[in-house]
Amino acid sequence: MHSRLTALLLFWVLVVSSFAASGAEPGGFPNRPVRLVTGSSGGAADYVSRLVAQKLSERWGHQVVVDNRAAQAGIIGMGAAARSTPDGHTLAVGLTGTHAAPQFLYQSIPYDPVKDFIPVTTLSNSGIALVVHPSLPVKDARDFVAYAKSKPGGVSYASAGTGTTSQLGGELFNQMTQARLVHVPYKGAGLAFVGLLSGESPSGFVAASSATPHVIAGKLRALLVLSEKRSPATPNIPSAPEAGFPGINASVWTGMFVPANTPKMLVNRINRDVVDILNQPETRQLLEKQGGESIPSTPEAFTAFLTSEISKWGKVIKQAGLKAE
Repeated sequence: MHSRLTALLLFWVLVVSSFAASGAEPGGFPNRPVRLVTGSSGGAADYVSRLVAQKLSERWGHQVVVDNRAAQAGIIGMGAAARSTPDGHTLAVGLTGTHAAPQFLYQSIPYDPVKDFIPVTTLSNSGIALVVHPSLPVKDARDFVAYAKSKPGGVSYASAGTGTTSQLGGELFNQMTQARLVHVPYKGAGLAFVGLLSGESPSGFVAASSATPHVIAGKLRALLVLSEKRSPATPNIPSAPEAGFPGINASVWTGMFVPANTPKMLVNRINRDVVDILNQPETRQLLEKQGGESIPSTPEAFTAFLTSEISKWGKVIKQAGLKAE
């Protein structure tokens, strides 16, 4: 009897040791390919999704496949992710446009951004810059606001489209400065830059990293980034407080989610592995080259951040009377 008990204990020690060595949870996670849903073709969410998916695939020994569904600013894809089995084999990378703003912009969306997902960790962050065409007679953000207020019809600003972070950032700036800016939505960031570079739109709110080459070439002038501190990717562009407008804080952030009811053990496991990846020097360097910043967090910290983002953008959208088509 004693030898049988000893043998059984030895068996379980070997089982537990094998799980520890492989990095797998006792439940065998993951035991098949994992799907990572995102909805930002060519944008920050797409890049960070592919970067994290590649490194998770190497770590887990199962492929993490990026499922990019850009239709309706990623809302369709998030709806599919929300309806997936909550077993850790479906991950989602969301941002302002999928989790902090759509519930205020659309009459209905196919998921509840709060109830249908569990926040796992924030992933990346990048700045939004206010840029102007060089022909505009302003040298800094204070000049720009004064100039816009002096125009009977205000001044138009370009964005990547209705409901995007670039428009929301513009509306936040508009409301906090009373600059009388008029929104001109383009179908994507690329076309917004075309309008800015041609002078069709005298100003715009765009990704700071994407604007930098045009600023260096003298084709655009960057007045500030909509954040409390300078962006590591664009250190030459002043922050909002430095430009004379404290309290304006908006950025293009991304975060990882899993469907509601995913076991806490799996949420913690995924968080641990993704945070470790985000803390690697190589990951940080790759994100910085794309104009982003690695911002790993706990699920609790991400939940608190998301709550504040929903509150902020809900107020901005309601005050501006914004509606997505």
